[in-house]
Amino acid sequence: MGSIIWSLGAFVITLGILVTFHEFGHYWVARRCGVKVLTFSVGFGKPIWQRQARDGTVYQVGLIPLGGYVRMLDERVDEVPAEQRHLSFNSKSVAQRAAVIAAGPIANFILAIAVLWLMFLLGVPSVKPIIGTTDANSIAAAAGIETPAEIVSVDNQRTADWQQVNLNLAAALGNETVTLQIRDENNRLRDYTLDIKQWRLDDNQQPTFVALGMRPFQPEVSLTLSYVAENSPAAEAGLQLQDKILGFNGTPVTDWPQTRDLIMQAPGQVVDLTIERQGQQMVVTTRLGSREANGQQIGFLGVEPTVAPYPEAYRFTQQFGVIDALWQGAERTWELMVLSVKMLGKLVTGTVSVSNLSGPVAIAEGAGATASYGFVYFLGFLALISVNLGIINLVPLPVLDGGHLAFLAIEGARGKPVSERVQEICYRIGGILIFALMAIAISNDILRLSQ
Repeated sequence: MGSIIWSLGAFVITLGILVTFHEFGHYWVARRCGVKVLTFSVGFGKPIWQRQARDGTVYQVGLIPLGGYVRMLDERVDEVPAEQRHLSFNSKSVAQRAAVIAAGPIANFILAIAVLWLMFLLGVPSVKPIIGTTDANSIAAAAGIETPAEIVSVDNQRTADWQQVNLNLAAALGNETVTLQIRDENNRLRDYTLDIKQWRLDDNQQPTFVALGMRPFQPEVSLTLSYVAENSPAAEAGLQLQDKILGFNGTPVTDWPQTRDLIMQAPGQVVDLTIERQGQQMVVTTRLGSREANGQQIGFLGVEPTVAPYPEAYRFTQQFGVIDALWQGAERTWELMVLSVKMLGKLVTGTVSVSNLSGPVAIAEGAGATASYGFVYFLGFLALISVNLGIINLVPLPVLDGGHLAFLAIEGARGKPVSERVQEICYRIGGILIFALMAIAISNDILRLSQ
């Protein structure tokens, strides 16, 4: 319950920041173009807070935190006195109206640059993209990648950490090949070309490098216990710190994943564990606990293995000065913008499945998770969503900012606006498409929660 409340709170904060900046972009440019703003609202529905400024603009926070709007004086929907017609939105030139509409997405891009600047200024604890192993029969294994090795670049795009590897590989989706430059243990650089003609992203939500068969380096995990939970099956059996698990019901175990799987497959069962304590072997008997996970019962013992410390040579902090951090923020924002456009195209062509669309539940989970990792990671997530919001709003679909810009482009070319009837039909079609995409995204969220 606590994690749900945390995720919900992080989601409201994230969406509130994004919507406020987006709508402020519209508001600020509208005011500069001489348009009278009637309402500036963050959220929809009944206002839970409202204040009217001296200039008549009503500022409010709506009950439903899933968007916002800026309502401007417009003769097409309002009765406008003759003395105020010059303040109406529709009285402005095509260029001014386009500037007002485009200002929302642009504000999202500026926000992304600002939060990434702050992120790089504070410093981002990171790990180098070291490949620990490759999966058998995977694309990475077929390319002959030897491990351990560090990924230096993907298609000549630098990759300081796994996030950049993930983004650069996503950008290569749909290509026939992708080239990785890799530094081996002897500090030698070598290029590997991966055949990705048949590679498609499915709905399992795993990182692109994992989908290609590359597993990040993980410190060694031994079967020596580093933690025994109180009142757990392990504690009742008398297991102690530094005990080493050697067998499970007479079956020798050699690593932690094997041991964990055997425990999970025996919920509520009485089992015999062979352990080593201070050089002596013994067998202890206990009844495993049972708990629900992903709709099924799994066993648990209540212990944690000993994990070796992560090598300091693999750790680093991405931190820059004021100017360099701004450059890094602008560069990362541009990379995210380009990737977002490419992914939209690949969604249309089928290279990326619609099952990868995420709705508010997935965004809430992402916001909660990154916020729990730390403030700088939350900033990175905020920038990613802000860029995506800006790009999506520029898609030329009616009801989106991009659709309004498309109508204004036609008006500029023809010298007269598109008829209201045509616009109304387009808005209905656009609304149906947006509703359908939202339904798919929310359905995907529900399916992921049920898995």
